[in-house]
Amino acid sequence: MSITIYGIKNCDTMKKARAWLDDHGTRYEFHDYKSAGIDKTTLKRWSDELGWEVLLNRAGTTFKKLPDADRHGLTEKKAIALMLAQPSMIKRPVLEAKGKLTVGFKPEEYKKLFA
Repeated sequence: MSITIYGIKNCDTMKKARAWLDDHGTRYEFHDYKSAGIDKTTLKRWSDELGWEVLLNRAGTTFKKLPDADRHGLTEKKAIALMLAQPSMIKRPVLEAKGKLTVGFKPEEYKKLFA
């Protein structure tokens, strides 16, 4: 079973999610999209499954610093372009495990997934 957790190394939520996985003996690959990037095909697949609205981190500093023209009138195409250009705008973590995608970290959801 392949498990990949996507995010940014220094993000506090990422640290909690990775610590949970480590504490529960769950083997996983970590994909740091700040250093390794993320491809359009992956983002589009995630968007098709979850919706771009779930993936785009509107609460983060990176999004808030965008010019008004970039923040308003968002579409899937525009949101994916923004996330490709600045991966820190992708909510984290994104966990791919057991054929499912999970966004964000909630210990109870991880517990159910890995039960």
